[in-house]
Amino acid sequence: MGTVKLLTDAEVEGIPAANEVFDDFRATRKSDFINNFWRGLANDPPLLRRTWEGLKSVMAVEGALDPLTREMIYIAVSTANSCSYCVHSHTAAAKARGMTEAQHAELIAVIGLAGQTNHLVTAMQIPVDEEFLV
Repeated sequence: MGTVKLLTDAEVEGIPAANEVFDDFRATRKSDFINNFWRGLANDPPLLRRTWEGLKSVMAVEGALDPLTREMIYIAVSTANSCSYCVHSHTAAAKARGMTEAQHAELIAVIGLAGQTNHLVTAMQIPVDEEFLV
């Protein structure tokens, strides 16, 4: 159970600052669907706007990384941070952007391996090789 109310579209319409962000969200994503994360953030319109602007500036712009790669990185970081909600939402987004089952399986294998080796090197406190310090 959440710790904040998930605002309905009708409730958000009564909060102009939140409604403006929802309108931009719908226009940017070309979808009427507003997921629960944003509905929860709508309780605090300044936080909603800051979070949306930050996400939009990284995830919804042209850049050196293609949109699928960005989503896959988001899945990996969300896994490392134990954010089940983000793992689910960004896996859905990655699949919508064309991630195949084979890519998903390989991504999970890389995440698992990285987690294992990260813990091992941290436990052993291995010094970083000079060649890696750039």
